[in-house]
Amino acid sequence: MHANAKPSTPAEEEFIVVLNDEEQYSIWPAGRAIPDGWRAEGVRGAKADCLKHIDEVWTDMRPLSLRRRMAEAS
Repeated sequence: MHANAKPSTPAEEEFIVVLNDEEQYSIWPAGRAIPDGWRAEGVRGAKADCLKHIDEVWTDMRPLSLRRRMAEAS
């Protein structure tokens, strides 16, 4: 580490927004392999920024399969 560089803190770590097949969102550390069943959604940055993005786009918390079943029942 450079003498003037400060160690990163958890708040400064970079994250990615991930999405599963049920259209449920989460964040994942950018340097780690994404778990099976999840894919990168396209947003990367500070934890707070990723969580803000999720708050803006994840407006229906129901899993996709439930939303489809409810639509078919209507």
